[in-house]
Amino acid sequence: MTEGSVRIQLEGPVKAEILAGLVDISSNGFRAIHTHAALTKGETVRFQHPSASGRARVIWNRITAQVVETGFLIV
Repeated sequence: MTEGSVRIQLEGPVKAEILAGLVDISSNGFRAIHTHAALTKGETVRFQHPSASGRARVIWNRITAQVVETGFLIV
């Protein structure tokens, strides 16, 4: 598990910022945990974490009672 956080800014009609925990990173994307269940597959967001910043697309979500885990592809 990677330590740190990632700021995620929604680009859709509803502007919001999510502060998420960074689970892991790769050259192509990252995985984060948060509580924002409204992120949808295919949605594009802006992000910033200690190793990179830019735009990313939501590839998948796993939603449990306690937390949402999301995989992002950097675009």
